[in-house]
Amino acid sequence: MAKEIDQLIQMFAKLPGLGSRSGRRIALHLMKHRETILEPLINRMQTVHDTLRNCKICHNLDSNDCCHICTNLDRDNHIICVVTDVADVWALERAHFFKGRYHVLGGVLSAIDGVTPDNLTLESLKNRLRATPCVTEIVLALPATLDGQITAQYVRRHLEGLNLYVSSLAQGVPMGGELDYLDDGTLHAAYNARQKLPD
Repeated sequence: MAKEIDQLIQMFAKLPGLGSRSGRRIALHLMKHRETILEPLINRMQTVHDTLRNCKICHNLDSNDCCHICTNLDRDNHIICVVTDVADVWALERAHFFKGRYHVLGGVLSAIDGVTPDNLTLESLKNRLRATPCVTEIVLALPATLDGQITAQYVRRHLEGLNLYVSSLAQGVPMGGELDYLDDGTLHAAYNARQKLPD
């Protein structure tokens, strides 16, 4: 096998949910369909690479400085859903029930992984809330893991003094569950049953 093909397979194998076997199948399929799939894929990936940026307001991914959600005038400005990752925004948007705004933290606090408050967008969130007094509720849609719970408590303390109702997702989110893997009905039930975090 050519070195270039082997390197391509290894790159595919590093993607989430894939391994070396899946990497081989994908690489072979692309090479068999160079004109109809491979070339358009290369062009599309180059376009995404050239235009992709983080929203300067919520840290979502988009092709503009302010994402399509932040610039949508029909969204509810009174509520912000704080999530770990852009995948969580996509999961909630896919479910079509949340009509507020988002804020992407960029991870959760983790002593093992060396993730500290400085690695997250907490200051950006606090500055955003100070500049947007119409916000009345923060929904913490963080993973149902120990690190997620620790992060939720840290965020709540970080926002003290801003006179906000801080809630978190409730039933339906299993311990260790990530939003991106939950079905739409479970997400909707967890959002509707959200509870105020204790002081």
